[in-house]
Amino acid sequence: MAPADTPDRNRATAEAILPLVGGAANIASVAHCMTRLRLGLHDRSLVQDEALKALPAVLGVVEDETYQIVLGPGAVARVTPEFERLVEAGRAPQAAAPTAAGLAERGAAIKAARKARNATPFKLFLRRIANIFVPLIPALIGCGIIAGLNGLLTNLHWLPALVPALAALASGFMSLIAVFVGYNTAKEFGGTPILGGAVAAIIVFPGVANVDAFGQKLAPGQGGVLGALGAAVLAVYVEKWCRRVVPEALDVLVTPTLTVLVSGLVTLYGLMYVAGEVSTAIGDVANWLLANGGAGAGFVLGGLFLPLVMLGLHQALIPIHTTLIEQQGYTVLLPILAMAGAGQVGAAAAVYVRLPRNGSIRRTIRSALPAGFLGVGEPLIYGVSLPLGRPFVTACVGGAFGGGFVGLFNQLGAAVGSTAIGPSGWALFPLLDGNEGLGEMVAVYGGGLLVGYAVGFVATYYFGFTKSMLTDLNAPAETASPADPSAVPSAVPSAVPESGPVPVRAGADDTLEPVAEGRG
Repeated sequence: MAPADTPDRNRATAEAILPLVGGAANIASVAHCMTRLRLGLHDRSLVQDEALKALPAVLGVVEDETYQIVLGPGAVARVTPEFERLVEAGRAPQAAAPTAAGLAERGAAIKAARKARNATPFKLFLRRIANIFVPLIPALIGCGIIAGLNGLLTNLHWLPALVPALAALASGFMSLIAVFVGYNTAKEFGGTPILGGAVAAIIVFPGVANVDAFGQKLAPGQGGVLGALGAAVLAVYVEKWCRRVVPEALDVLVTPTLTVLVSGLVTLYGLMYVAGEVSTAIGDVANWLLANGGAGAGFVLGGLFLPLVMLGLHQALIPIHTTLIEQQGYTVLLPILAMAGAGQVGAAAAVYVRLPRNGSIRRTIRSALPAGFLGVGEPLIYGVSLPLGRPFVTACVGGAFGGGFVGLFNQLGAAVGSTAIGPSGWALFPLLDGNEGLGEMVAVYGGGLLVGYAVGFVATYYFGFTKSMLTDLNAPAETASPADPSAVPSAVPSAVPESGPVPVRAGADDTLEPVAEGRG
């Protein structure tokens, strides 16, 4: 399709979605992440789930604290602005009076959501950390690909005059990433974003090399993104304290001054050193783990990543990835974790072969496999493996063996990493980097994908179904359990009833990790 037609297509998608989620009056909030359009709804009962799932542009839906419509990477960023314009244009001056039943249902939903939030403070904390780093992913990806291109030109001795320019483009963002982290941190924790950025900028300022803290000279960048995060959080608390005690007439002068002064001095004479030690420890532990037990570590990480995604705990890895990229230029963990997606693809292929009479599931797999190869695993997870139960477990087995393969080569000295977080599957090839040549890194990562595909297929083919499951699922299409491509599961069932797919509520956020997000 020509580029000129793209806005019309995005607008058409937004126009198709809006009435199926209750219209503009039912929309409380609109946001998006790497693959999902996230909607806050006034009345969940107004959503027409089946009609929404049937839209060609919709890959699936996920119910969490918001109603999330999976559109895929790239598409969601284009559809969301069109959707927001439609919502603004369609809102009536005054909403219709809700019924008593509607108010009761809405109140119950708010109470349940609040109870869930209060019951999981650690998960909410991880989401806040993810919200700081997710906006940085597009720049990480773009600069990472440019860095890869620059490395290729350098190795081939091509276009030597262009290499310094590409190096500047690739490195400029990373040299100032602490500032962006500080800005986003202050914004996320309720402070003034620019003050968070100003305090974090101290960390990367070259002049800190003249500061003597505890008998040691500081180094520009010491503490990295972790130091920036801590400095910005401190700045938020100092700012809030100032807002409470400083007279309003002096606030505009005193509050920003004290915020930068107090949090800046604490950063220079404490946080930079502590965060620097923590950052160094993260890099040392990751390198030691893969150098001494790479195969075992890769097996565990690759096998457990999908369950971590389902629990939302994968978000704890985002600052670790970013720290490794800042230190070494690449994260050695992401190619291993990406093997979970390979296990999903292999498992889905086995399901396709084992269910020759279930046209519904086979259509789902045919439509979802291309995205799965590119690292977007949601359609396969929520539409195939998780509702069926056993194939989700065998997919994890495939990811474990793929991760063990990549980890083994790390143990043998061939460190394979990624210069950015977010992409997975085949989409990760342009971002590969490490301590060996590009050809060897591509071979190791590609070999890991093949192992993940093969083991996921074999494990699912032989152990992914009970006899009763095969009998039920291979029934004629009219009675077979139709694993809809957008079915959204929340727990792994032991079997699938004949009447249809198991409805599931997925609580895991999808931030920019591989497999679940394509990053998330």
